[in-house]
Amino acid sequence: MIFFLTTLSFTAFIKRVKIRTSMSGVKILWADDEIDLLKPHILFLEQKGYQVLTATNGQDAVTFLEHEKVDIVFLDENMPGISGLDALAKIKAEYPSIPVVMITKSEEEELMEEAIGSQISDYLIKPVNPKQILLSIKKNLDDEKLISEKTSMNYQQEFNELSGEIARAANFEDWSGVYRKLVNWELKLEKLPEEGMLEILRSQKEEANQEFFRFVERHYESWVNNPVDGDPILSPDMIANLALPEAEDAALFVILVDNLRYDQWKVMEPHVNRYFNKEAEDFYMSILPTATDFPMNSLLSGMMPSELEDVKGKLWFTEEETNIEGSELIKLLLSDEELSLKYSFTKVSQNEEGKKLPQEINKLMNNDLNVIIYNFVDTLGHSKTEMEIIKELADDESAFRSLINSWFEHSPLLDAIKEIARLGGKLLITSDHGSIRVSEASKVIGDRNTNTNLRYKQGKNLDFQQKDVMMLKDPSNFFLPKPNVSTRYIFARPNKFFVYPNNLNHFVNYFKNTFQHGGVSMEEMMVPFALYSAKS
Repeated sequence: MIFFLTTLSFTAFIKRVKIRTSMSGVKILWADDEIDLLKPHILFLEQKGYQVLTATNGQDAVTFLEHEKVDIVFLDENMPGISGLDALAKIKAEYPSIPVVMITKSEEEELMEEAIGSQISDYLIKPVNPKQILLSIKKNLDDEKLISEKTSMNYQQEFNELSGEIARAANFEDWSGVYRKLVNWELKLEKLPEEGMLEILRSQKEEANQEFFRFVERHYESWVNNPVDGDPILSPDMIANLALPEAEDAALFVILVDNLRYDQWKVMEPHVNRYFNKEAEDFYMSILPTATDFPMNSLLSGMMPSELEDVKGKLWFTEEETNIEGSELIKLLLSDEELSLKYSFTKVSQNEEGKKLPQEINKLMNNDLNVIIYNFVDTLGHSKTEMEIIKELADDESAFRSLINSWFEHSPLLDAIKEIARLGGKLLITSDHGSIRVSEASKVIGDRNTNTNLRYKQGKNLDFQQKDVMMLKDPSNFFLPKPNVSTRYIFARPNKFFVYPNNLNHFVNYFKNTFQHGGVSMEEMMVPFALYSAKS
């Protein structure tokens, strides 16, 4: 039913776009000392709905702009009085946002470089024909609109196919493909001026997450107990399977950005690609609960939580932070793999620690394996819950991605990555789990020993809404700690968050639309990783 209504909305949306985009209203200023010879060009543009204003020299063009607003300027390079380049400099000084297209008879490279350096929007060689002019206008003024229309139409065409892939997804590879496509479309559609297509995509993504939840419910126990070919790599096997084989060739840096999800990684990725060649990219699956202490300790040690509990005792986990050093966990992993690699462990939780990291890379190059945990994204996610200013800056997924991208572009972490590339190291970037923006509350009741996480609960007397959860009656079947003989775990469906009945409205309003982790969703469980080698 959702998808039938969604299909109807496509037609109305496309009609609205076509009606708007057929009305031009674009005003052009064309400066050329032989403007009379260009009357056929001007007539052609006017027939297309453009308004063309003319000048016969550069000074008149500059003066004209003081009294008239235009959308684009065509500027002849060789005119009496001030040259086209001089006029260009004046126009850009006063009106930097107006696109200027330089038209010249000269093909000299030096002239082209000077014009391009002056921030021209296009460069045409005489003689020009009307279609060249029209193409330049569309490229500079209609580019966003044309891309918007094309993107919308492409998503409309792929909508039904993607819906079919969601319905048929039967294994981890299928879900990897679905998740990639959904994120790819989300990143494209959020750039469009209209919200309609993005809303449709969000509905489709929500439907996919409900199917993914059922997929995990059916298969999670077999993944952790009797994995077969085609099953996902889980947290305990991630470093052993994906990282350690790479440590034999060159110094390997495994950078774990805590709580980083796939869409957030995709906006960070171009910064890394400038310095590295990507060799592989895929997903592994976080274990449950997708709350930092469980998958992170499992990932570093190569053990499931209850196995680590057997080695380190019942106090190895808390809800806040592990009391075991990361280097000790890696030692357990290497011992189990019977490897004698030289390794290091670094955890960056504060900005001052991050500033020191780039200077440490040269020394770390002497190790086979360097594991670096960077906590900024997780800290930012928690800050969004607690601080009003962060709530405003990261109001939704798009804003949160933008904030992460801005941080990364200017971060000490990127400086450290540049240094790894300069020194010829290898790089594996990944995370321990992701997060999901929650929007619907689900009531739960537990005793005072029940944990406080909003996406999963662990306790012995839990009362909850069955339809909202995935429940594990016997944690030992899932390699989870079992503090009490009657302890159960419940994990929230996508978009849900647990609240106690006491002071219900306050907590519903406080936590609604925040980013949380611990439960079952593609965003939380499907963790990206990317392997890189330094460019020569």
